[in-house]
This record gives sequence, C-alpha cells and structure tokens, in this order.
Amino acid sequence: MTDPADHAVHIIGAGPSGLMAAETLAKAGARVVVHDRMPSVGRKLLMAGRGGLNLTHTEPQESFLGRYAAAQEPISDWLDAFSPDDLTAWANDLGQQTFVGSSGRVFPRAMKASPLLRAWLGRLNDLSVEIRTRSRWTGWQGEALVFDTPDGERIEYPAATVLAMGGASWPRLGSDGAWVPTLEAEGVSVSPLVPANAGFDVAWSDILIERFAGQVLKPATLTFGDQTVRGEVVVTRYGVEGGAIYALSSALRAAIAADGSATLVVDLRPDLTETALAERLGRPRGKDSMTNHLRKAGGLSPAAIAVLREIGDIPPGFDKLAKRIKAVRLKLTGIQGLERAISTAGGVEFPALNPSLMLTARPGVFVAGEMIDWEAPTGGYLLQASLASGVVAAGGVLQWQASQSADKTPA
Repeated sequence: MTDPADHAVHIIGAGPSGLMAAETLAKAGARVVVHDRMPSVGRKLLMAGRGGLNLTHTEPQESFLGRYAAAQEPISDWLDAFSPDDLTAWANDLGQQTFVGSSGRVFPRAMKASPLLRAWLGRLNDLSVEIRTRSRWTGWQGEALVFDTPDGERIEYPAATVLAMGGASWPRLGSDGAWVPTLEAEGVSVSPLVPANAGFDVAWSDILIERFAGQVLKPATLTFGDQTVRGEVVVTRYGVEGGAIYALSSALRAAIAADGSATLVVDLRPDLTETALAERLGRPRGKDSMTNHLRKAGGLSPAAIAVLREIGDIPPGFDKLAKRIKAVRLKLTGIQGLERAISTAGGVEFPALNPSLMLTARPGVFVAGEMIDWEAPTGGYLLQASLASGVVAAGGVLQWQASQSADKTPA
C-alpha cells in the first residue's frame, strides 16, 4: 500500500489558475501533477493574448475591487494574497518585462502570451511539476480521482486536489462546463453558467451590416441605468461588442433576461457638450450633404453616422440633432452564446467554499479560477483574479495538509 505522504497534489485544469496553483505548491515543496483534457496547455490564455495580453490594471484598489461587483469581498482577500504589483513582479521574474499603457492597463512588452507561457512552463519543469495532457477527469471513485487517458482509465489517490477547469466560454479551447453535474451530485451548489464579456444582438439593417460590420465607434460613452463607461464599441454583423460593452455586460444580461431587451444609450461625441456640438452643427454647410456635414462639423465617423441613421430620420434643428448624437438609443435584444463569450458568469457558489476555496462538501478538494461564481470585465481584471485564486487555493492546500498532519501526530 502506498504511503499517503507520497501522494501528489493533483490539479485538474492547466489554465492560468491551475498553473499558478501548481507553481505555488511546487515552490513549497509539494509533489504536483497537472491534468488537462486538451493536447496542450494554456489554450485560452494564448487566445486571449492574440490582441495583446492584458495582465492586470494599475487603478486604485477601491476602483479595482469594484469591478468584481457582488464578489468583491472574497476577491479582496485573493488580491491580498496576490496583488496587481505581485503579478507584475511575477511576470518580470519570468523575463517578461511589462509596461503600463495609457489606459492604466499592464502588458508584457512582447504583447503576446506565448513567450510568457513558454517561460512559465520552463519554470514549472524546473520545479518538477508533471503535466499530463489528454487526461480528462471523469469524477470520483470514493476518494480517488478517475481520468480518461489515451492509455485507458487511470485512477489516482491525491494528497489533495485543485479543480481549475474554467467555466464554459470558448469550449473548443477546453473549458466546457462538463464538471457541473459531477459537483452538483456531491451536493455542491452551482449557479448556471452564462456568458460574460460577450457581444449583444442589435437588429441592424442589411445595409449597415454590409458596409460597416467590423468598424469601431471610438471614442464613445455608454450609459445603462446608473452605470456609465467610456471606451470603444465594435459594430458587428449581429450587433455590438468591445471593451465598453463588456463593462456593462452583467447589468445588460440581467435586464434582457428579465425584460427581453435592454436599451443602451450611446454618446457618439463624448468629448463635446451638447451645446458645443449644436454650435458646430449649426455652421453653414454650403453644398455638403448632411452626411458630409455630420462628418466634418460633427466629427462623426461613417460608422457612427450609419448608427445614427439606424435609429430614425435625422431630426430637424441642430439642437435636436446634437441631443440625438449625444444619446443614441440602441435596443439590445439578446446576448451572444457561451461559444463566443470571453468569459463565464456563474459557477461554484461562495457558500459552498471556505475562505481557502475548499469545498465544504469534499474536504481536501479546492476550486480556483472561472469555476467559481464571479465575473469581471476585460482590462486585466479576469486574469488578475484567476491567478490570485490559484495562489489562494494552493495556500489552502498547504494549510489543510498541515492540519491533517497535526491531527495524526500522537499527543
């Protein structure tokens, strides 16, 4: 019979939170085995880094925590364990020097995920972390973990387990939410997985779709309810997406679920007051068409003009026109599905976890990353919290193992 002390900590999921848990545990001297059902690791991280890997953000702590809405209290503890400064130092220590963009976002100078992931995997190899790909967890057999592998079923008896399998967004990259019924069967409360940081549907005309899909409204200010954000909006064939949209996605999603639609107010010229814009529009336009006048005097892009026309005829009078430009009302009729969402809301509910992220229903089993019921907009907040949760879960494993050893020590 194998000595339980020789058993490894098994981590299921080789995304950011799982790999960070592996690094933290291995540095503490634990034997670590990481499983991933895909042929290679970190696929979602690599996809996220295609447009520039946003590691974290430099905004003040109060504003930073506010991005996590209802989950900001537990995530505050995560960020105490692994702060934005810690993340930046960690990346620099991997040889991936960082810089702060004009928006306060932090990026690696390489602007890609692949150099960072290669350096990270090299560090894990040096720490003797074993990574097993094509190893799909199928559930428990008593206290043992069961895996489906190319060599058949494999049974493992873990010293502890960290579940870091992600939510259900971009399922082709590995996170498909198949773990939900397995945990629910153990009595773990799980909120339904729904799209977060996803685009929303707008019933555009065929002409707008043909001419302007893929173009960006920038800068723009979006208002929904009591929330206002400034950023860019991408016009798509199905509707709208982009950073400013994602910042409001939670509230928009809830409104559409409750009422079937949501009205988003878009300011197409946020840098001008309504009065200043009306004054510009009131200048003589000579032989210019209204479209050219809106472009020259109003400073609107062709895509912005097309969106303005989508919601009705150009109103008479420059005061009314300025008011319309400053408050274009877009009716959103739905949200894109999980297969197109950047991240997931829902997951293991916080009451099912202790502060160390251990499942109360399965002692010795910890959860990290998007599997937990929290969400945040893009801008560095997702990756920051995912990595921090891996640190917290790993710390929880070490504390739990120490308590188990103490309980077995003769008095």
